[in-house]
Amino acid sequence: MLDLADDLRLIGEAADGRAAVELARRERPDVLLMDIRMPVIDGIEATRRITSDPATAMVKVVVLTTFDADEYVYGALRAGASGFLLKDASPEQVFDAVRVVSAGDALLDPAVTRRLIAEFASRPPDREAQQHPTIRRLTTRETEVLGLVGRGLSNAEIAEQLVVSHATAKTHIARILAKLDARDRAQLVVLAYETGLVRPGST
Repeated sequence: MLDLADDLRLIGEAADGRAAVELARRERPDVLLMDIRMPVIDGIEATRRITSDPATAMVKVVVLTTFDADEYVYGALRAGASGFLLKDASPEQVFDAVRVVSAGDALLDPAVTRRLIAEFASRPPDREAQQHPTIRRLTTRETEVLGLVGRGLSNAEIAEQLVVSHATAKTHIARILAKLDARDRAQLVVLAYETGLVRPGST
């Protein structure tokens, strides 16, 4: 499928999770499409090994999922996945996903976001969440920006809401990523919910 796109090149395929890790180390692809359910080691563990290894940390992982069956959305995000793609995605959606993640953005399908929110909604509230050590690393404005990222706002929407330039919003997000040692926007969404900065249903 990827060979149909003029600006994309397929450089390898792997039959199981261990082979996927080896492929990432050997080829260093910009983006790796990872199935969750694979033999030897599953996609979540393979993703964790790839993103935690300095030699392959630059490889962006997009996890292939079926939302009616997979129960690992949150785990894969925590493992360092940059996004999710439905297994029945069209060729154009696959191409766009690779381009988006390669450019450094996260790919969070609305269906995935709903699944993620449902995961946090099932947890008991933590009254001390806003005092989480993670949040204390940020300035007041950065905390505000992280909350907006957690609610799913784009850079342009954040800039509009805070009445700042698009470049300023982008700078805030870059600083948050650096301070929290997060790979991308997908992990910021997880952190926003995990720390209690954003609650399910908040607007």
